[in-house]
Amino acid sequence: MRVLVFGAGAIGCFLGHRLAESGHRVTLIGRPVLVAAVREHGLSLSGKNPASAVVRPQAATTIAATPPEERNWELVLLTVKVYDTKEASRMLAPYLPGGTPVLLVQNGVGGEELAAQCLPDTPLISGVLTMSVSMEEPGQLRQETSSGSLNLAPVGEQPWPAAAEALLSCTGLRVALYDDYRSMKWSKLLLNLLANAVPAILDISPGEAYRAPAVFELERRAFLEALAVMSALGLEVVGFPNYPVKLLAWAMQHMPAPLLRPLMTKVVASGRGDKKPSLQLDLTRGRHQSEVRYLNGAVAVEGARLNVQTPVNKAIAEVLLGLVEGRLSWGEYRHRPERLIASIGR
Repeated sequence: MRVLVFGAGAIGCFLGHRLAESGHRVTLIGRPVLVAAVREHGLSLSGKNPASAVVRPQAATTIAATPPEERNWELVLLTVKVYDTKEASRMLAPYLPGGTPVLLVQNGVGGEELAAQCLPDTPLISGVLTMSVSMEEPGQLRQETSSGSLNLAPVGEQPWPAAAEALLSCTGLRVALYDDYRSMKWSKLLLNLLANAVPAILDISPGEAYRAPAVFELERRAFLEALAVMSALGLEVVGFPNYPVKLLAWAMQHMPAPLLRPLMTKVVASGRGDKKPSLQLDLTRGRHQSEVRYLNGAVAVEGARLNVQTPVNKAIAEVLLGLVEGRLSWGEYRHRPERLIASIGR
């Protein structure tokens, strides 16, 4: 089968690698440095996984640069950051044959709605990956965690594209199916809130964040605010294979902090491995946009709409956006949790 991966970062390349290794014809659309590396050396995968071959998918910087005879894709993976979803969907639209399903695999919430605006007649699938993957060098992937799954749910009233499920199941990844994509995405958001934005703002490791009682309390309050918003939205907390999110939610609500902190340290370690949080990597690399708008920021926006108080998520999102946009100085927040705490409720 022919598969297009639009947004060949770590996640897109990881899924593309697994599909290519399974014998499917994969085309990656990515940045010039990635495309050059894949064309010259192929795409490799190392880390906590069985030995994997180097694969050689097609690679181009734009869809227009792909050979016309290669464009009869049977599945499209859209793996750009949420803030790039609308532009990527507009670029995809002219090249999608009727009925070709598009699978969005992204962190944060809201990408499906953005894609639907530009692809109204396209079957959309929502996906979340509960594995940590990094790209050490262009074309060189590292799987940071050994367990995890690819979790899928249909979007809207379109019929479930069974061919996509069958295709993805053959990659060797565990595939789990859900009926309500919003419950699935918001449950993954709960995991993405953990040791992500706060360590990025403070420029500390997730382990440091969970060893500091005041910082851990921020993390816990942000998580509980998100739970309250989910409840107001009428969304169920769902679990993922090897990730009992319902149990995690209960623990965050009821366990005393001295018992909860060691437990959460293990949860974060199993979910992230040695990889720095994505929001911290973006800030370190000097990117001027951040997915925090669709994580903590989404909690704050929905909370305001539903009259649910979310002061911690609002402050976290505002500070991190201020840092990436250059309106705030990172030096004011590095290793200074009291500075972040003071910004709550302003």
